[in-house]
Amino acid sequence: MVAANQSNKISVIDAKEGKLTALIDVGKIPHPGRGANFIHPKFGPVWSTGHLGDDSISLIGTDPKKNKPYAFKEVAKLKGPGGGALFIKSHPKSTHLYSDTPLNPDPKISQSVAVFDIKNLDKGYVTLPIAEWAGLKDDGAKRVVQPEFNKAGDEIWFSVWSAKNKQSAMVIVDDKTLELKAVIKDPRLITPTGHFNVYNTQHDIY
Repeated sequence: MVAANQSNKISVIDAKEGKLTALIDVGKIPHPGRGANFIHPKFGPVWSTGHLGDDSISLIGTDPKKNKPYAFKEVAKLKGPGGGALFIKSHPKSTHLYSDTPLNPDPKISQSVAVFDIKNLDKGYVTLPIAEWAGLKDDGAKRVVQPEFNKAGDEIWFSVWSAKNKQSAMVIVDDKTLELKAVIKDPRLITPTGHFNVYNTQHDIY
């Protein structure tokens, strides 16, 4: 699954054959990072992406064997807090779907994350004030970026991203309770953006 972001499309590539399987119309300027896979209560396995240009989150069916009518089609749209999303994340052991919005012009949106309940997506999202939880003392941008699960799938980590001359942090949240678990601050954390769990990356768990 690859974002053709200025075309507002997601392309589906058959990795074994090296061929284009589908082109799917989605929202404005999709930016999935690696996207997020989870089992939808109605549509079965889906992959999801947020967007830089609007507040939608697109869900695309990915199972042509058992859920063929939904395969490689946009089966649903969720409404997020706003445009400017870069990364979206879930985990096989989690019932949550997380979306950041670090490039949104509204600090209240760029400094927080939206969390959806996969078992009840229609109820919308709850907001976690990640930058507030970080407790940074200066006036940096404090953009919250890239949800990333630990290996066990019971913690999710966020970068609180400010300029190189401002304080940044990492914030760790308990996935089950959605409560703050820990904050990491260090002078060596300079504009932290991408951070990856090595095990999850090696084993394509996302």
